[in-house]
Amino acid sequence: MLTGFGISVARTIVGTIGSVLVTSILAYGMTKRELIGRKYYMIMCIITMYFAGGLIPSFMLIRGLGLMDSFWVYIIPGLVSVWNMIIFRTFFQGLPNGLEESAKIDGAGNWGIFFKIILPLSGPVIATLSLFTAVSHWNEWFLPSIYINKEELLPIQTILRQILNSNIMSEQMANLDPASQAVLSKMQSVTTKSLSMATMIVATVPIIMVYPFVQKHFVKGVLVGSLKE
Repeated sequence: MLTGFGISVARTIVGTIGSVLVTSILAYGMTKRELIGRKYYMIMCIITMYFAGGLIPSFMLIRGLGLMDSFWVYIIPGLVSVWNMIIFRTFFQGLPNGLEESAKIDGAGNWGIFFKIILPLSGPVIATLSLFTAVSHWNEWFLPSIYINKEELLPIQTILRQILNSNIMSEQMANLDPASQAVLSKMQSVTTKSLSMATMIVATVPIIMVYPFVQKHFVKGVLVGSLKE
């Protein structure tokens, strides 16, 4: 259980940082008018929001990349979020063009402008999308049950889900036999309801702990990242 908790924490931290960084870089590139084929790339990205590859092709791709039973299966497939990219792109387009022009006159390159000017000014939208991404990583339980066979790599959510399903199956089997139900009620130390409550606590407590640190940026990030002046 402690190992699963550590995997969930590591996955959430690494996955959130990686996703926000890669997605913001992609969004910054999409704001450049001189980018050849920018509209084509944008259309291709948006198409992926409406037409997913499907579970079986995704499984074959993950297996072909050698990510099965690997910690990186939690990180690499989710490095780019098209929805977050659109929000980043809209926010970047709302920044004054004079900032980049002044930096270029001073000799700054694209990478320097992005990391030293654009990102520091993007605190609200970064905080907002980081929270969304972290919650998504923390609450994910389905994909690990498909791609991970090693118990030591399973996150806490998947472990709790397995325990809950096992408990439900035991209760259903006991309901078929009254004698077995009596024995199970005496032996069972953890009920299905208590497991459900534990799952809810595990899912919500980390969010409650993190939210106060990003609260001042949250509302502003949602509004600024979705509007363009």
